[in-house]
Amino acid sequence: MCGVKNMSEEEYFSFNRKLAFHTAPTLMGIKCASLVSLSRSEFDIGVHLRIFNRRAAERGLKIRILHLCETRCVMLVYNEKKLYKRLCEAETAEMLKADGYDIDSGLEAMLTRLSERMGHCTFPHEIGLFLDYPAEDVKGFIANNGENYKLCGCWKVYGSEERAKRTFANYERCRTFLCNKLNEGCDIYRALRIS
Repeated sequence: MCGVKNMSEEEYFSFNRKLAFHTAPTLMGIKCASLVSLSRSEFDIGVHLRIFNRRAAERGLKIRILHLCETRCVMLVYNEKKLYKRLCEAETAEMLKADGYDIDSGLEAMLTRLSERMGHCTFPHEIGLFLDYPAEDVKGFIANNGENYKLCGCWKVYGSEERAKRTFANYERCRTFLCNKLNEGCDIYRALRIS
């Protein structure tokens, strides 16, 4: 069970279900990062972050708050090594540098910069790079103001439709698998084989 004072099992499992639904590809290791937005009144966010960051550390997974508003909390679930590697790719790094990111400063500094930018505008377009979207699709989104896309799924596709369709299908398989495990009564950490 949840094993945390003052937290109901219902809240614990509700948080697990939201995490599984919105971030399964990251939790299962095929995506470097995912976003989840949660109601601040529904969850004790700080407690859930501490539990997750303690239990999922062995898999290199973390949760970090990117933005808080009055009612919602936007968090990034990510694999540290995979995300940093992704952000250091030449085309990605070039795009991030244009938005004031210092690639050499490390992942934490880049996440702090992203968080700051989210405080000034709703969703800075470069967030797609953090979420493992192809750079060509992020560029296409910016150049077309979100219009004229070839396909819309987990993101708006401007490049390879076939690659995107395969990726979307893989993400859905992860979501289905993890949500089914939770529906069977499995704790998210056991489903991911985390102690």
